[in-house]
Amino acid sequence: MELKAVILDWAGTMIDHGSLAPMDVFRRAFAEAGVDISEAEARVPMGLPKWRHIQAVLRQPRIAEAWERRHGGPVTDADVDRLHALFIPMTLTAVADHSKLIAGAAAVAAELRGRGLKIGSTTGYDRPTMEALLPLSAAQGYMPDCVVTASDLPQGRPTPMMVYQCFIDLEVWPARAVVKVDDTAPGIAEGVAAGCWTVGVATTGSTFGLSEEDSAALSPVDFAGRREAAAAELRKAGADYVIDSVRDLPPVLDEIGRRLAAGEHP
Repeated sequence: MELKAVILDWAGTMIDHGSLAPMDVFRRAFAEAGVDISEAEARVPMGLPKWRHIQAVLRQPRIAEAWERRHGGPVTDADVDRLHALFIPMTLTAVADHSKLIAGAAAVAAELRGRGLKIGSTTGYDRPTMEALLPLSAAQGYMPDCVVTASDLPQGRPTPMMVYQCFIDLEVWPARAVVKVDDTAPGIAEGVAAGCWTVGVATTGSTFGLSEEDSAALSPVDFAGRREAAAAELRKAGADYVIDSVRDLPPVLDEIGRRLAAGEHP
């Protein structure tokens, strides 16, 4: 048995170092609704489909209490719908502003193709957002073989449905011949649920939460602390491996390939 495909996340894994675009939008949308949230509060459910992400933020006790004080009643699904409607147009602008590929991402994608691997992708973004983002990514040299978004299926992360759709689109099976790479706990959980090998991305992703420039400005002690916090979250979600950046992926694929050839399973 050999590896057949790699399924890559988008923000924090292949583009947008630190996964900054969603944070700006979440905070702006909540502020427009009269409730301020912190970046840390907005990041807690990162990786979920955006409607569910908004719902999860609103369920945090402090935010739920602040919402009830501001709006005179507990949060409803209609409130989530209203925030989601604010979120979508803001996102289209934000992803354009944060569309830069993470350093080394295009080279890794080229290496995957050189190895004969197919490249799939899943994302918590919806289809309209990805339609805006795909040309920007392609212009930088990265276009996967398939793109499955949170709005394409009845359920997204942490269920395996988007990964299953990648199996169909890529015509690959079994699950153990596929590697899922993601920077969030829900994204790792979808790979685990699907039966794939899973690789967490720590320092370019959402939990680390900093741009490339801000990351480089950290002291070695602070960098190590943030890295370990991010890695611990990914390991807790079930990651088989944790790397700093997608550019560190090829040696991990080599090891997974050896384990797969020896008959091991994720």
